[in-house]
Amino acid sequence: MFGDYVLKQAAAEYNNRILLIDDEGLDEATHYSADFQAHGFEVVHYTDDLTFRIEYEGKLKSTKDKLLVLAHSNSYIPYDLQRRLRAYIVSMDRLFPKLNIEVLKSHRNLDLELLCLAYLKNFDDLRQRKQTEDFIQEKVDSPENVAAYLEQLDIELQQKQEQVNSYRDWFAIAEIKAKIDTLAAEHRLDVDTSVVNRVFKDYVLAQFGKLSSEMSRETPVLVSRAMDYMHDHSSKFVIIVMDGMSEFDWRIISKSFQNVQYEQTAAFAMIPSTTSISRQCLLSNKTPGQLLEPWKQSKEKQEFVACAKSMGYTDNQIGYERGYEAQFGSFVKCGAVIINDVDDMVHAQHQGRLGMLNDIGVLSDQHKLVDMTKRFLSEGFDVYISADHGNTPCTGLGKLMGTGVETETKSHRMLVLQNFADKAGLIQKYGMIEYPKYYLNKDFDYLICDVGDSFDAKGEEVMTHGGISIDEVIVPFIKIKAGK
Repeated sequence: MFGDYVLKQAAAEYNNRILLIDDEGLDEATHYSADFQAHGFEVVHYTDDLTFRIEYEGKLKSTKDKLLVLAHSNSYIPYDLQRRLRAYIVSMDRLFPKLNIEVLKSHRNLDLELLCLAYLKNFDDLRQRKQTEDFIQEKVDSPENVAAYLEQLDIELQQKQEQVNSYRDWFAIAEIKAKIDTLAAEHRLDVDTSVVNRVFKDYVLAQFGKLSSEMSRETPVLVSRAMDYMHDHSSKFVIIVMDGMSEFDWRIISKSFQNVQYEQTAAFAMIPSTTSISRQCLLSNKTPGQLLEPWKQSKEKQEFVACAKSMGYTDNQIGYERGYEAQFGSFVKCGAVIINDVDDMVHAQHQGRLGMLNDIGVLSDQHKLVDMTKRFLSEGFDVYISADHGNTPCTGLGKLMGTGVETETKSHRMLVLQNFADKAGLIQKYGMIEYPKYYLNKDFDYLICDVGDSFDAKGEEVMTHGGISIDEVIVPFIKIKAGK
C-alpha cells in the first residue's frame, strides 16, 4: 500500500528512471523500494557521482532498463544526471499534504500502510493538530480500516498464490502472509492464512529439489549457499544467525532498525527445518547429506571454520561467537554469531502468534540486535542477518515416543526412520507427509507432520518448527553494507 502510493506519486508508471530524494529515511522505515523492485526497477543507493557512472551509465542510456536511484539532498548529483532521472522528493509533507506533519512525525510507530488507506478515503483539509490526531485515532487505527487493509492483503495473497511462476513469487507471498499475521495479532483479529501452506506444500514436494540450480544476484536462494553468497559480495562480513526467526518475527524486530539502511530478501531453509540440519547447512555451504553430524550440533563450529578456510580465510581471519556481546579481533574477515533468543521463545510459547508478538516485541524494544549490528558496521563489517528456519503454530496430535532415529532437536514435527516396518501405518494414522529426501541421506526415510500438526501433547497449542510450511521454510535474508 505505502510502496504503491510512493510509486504513483513519483509517476513511476510512466518513467523508467526515477530519482527519489529521501531525507526522512522513509525507505529505511518502510522499505517501499521493494514495491519498485516488484515493478521491475533495479534499486540503487546513490553514494557518489563516479561510482554511479561506472556501474550504471549503461543503464541510463537504455530505454528498457528500469532504474530507481535513492539519494539524500546532501549528496551532490550533477545536473546532467538529474536531467536523465525523474526526480521526486519523498517526504511526509509531500505524501500527506492534508495532514499535520508534526503530529504524524510524533507518532513513531504509526503504520504508514494503514495511514495510506485511510488518507486515500479522506477529502478534507485536516492540517490542524487536533484534526490530525482525531484522524489517526478515529480513522487510521479504527477496526474498520484495519479490517479493510487485511482484506486487501488477503486478496493480494490469494492472487499471488494462484500465479506462482518461480521461487521469487514465494518470497513475496511469505512477506505478505507475515504482514497479515503480524497485523492481525497486533489488532487481536482472527485471520486464517494457513490455506497458503497447502499450496506451498505441493510446491516444496515437487520443486524443492531443483532450487540448488537457481542463481540470483539478490539472494542465496537456499541457506546452504549463504556462505558462498556473502563471500562473493563482501570482503569482510559477519552473519548473525537468529535461530528460529520467521518473517513474522523479523517484521517485529525490524521496527528497531528504522535508522539502519538495509536490503531485505529471503532464502529457503533446508528441510527438515530443524536447527541441527539447517543452521549447519547455512554455516557450512553443505547440503544435509554432506554434513558430518546432520542430527547433532556438536560439529557446527568445525563445519563453519572448514567452510571459511576452503574460501581462503586463515585461522585468525575467522570468528565464531554466540550472544549479543560477540566481538572479533581486528584481523577477522569472516564471522558468525549465533543468537538463540527467538528459538527459545518459540519452544516456551503457549499463546500462539499473540504470545510471539509480545515476546518478540520486548526483544525488539531492547535494541540488542540493532546495537550489535551497528557495532559491527562501525568496525567495517558488512552485516547479514538471517535464520536457520522459522516457526509455525501447531496443535498436538499426542506425543510419539521411541519411534525413528534419535535426533538432537526440540522439534516435534518430523521423524527420521531406518528400516521401519510400519511406515505406511504412521502416515495413515497421523496424516504425515513422506518427504522426497531432497539433499538428504537416501538411506533414511523422512516423515513430516502436515500443516498445523505436531507430536506434542494431544490438543496442546504450541509454536514449533521442523516441517514444510511457508512460515518454517522461508526466512528473511537481510543485507547491510558498512559505510552507508
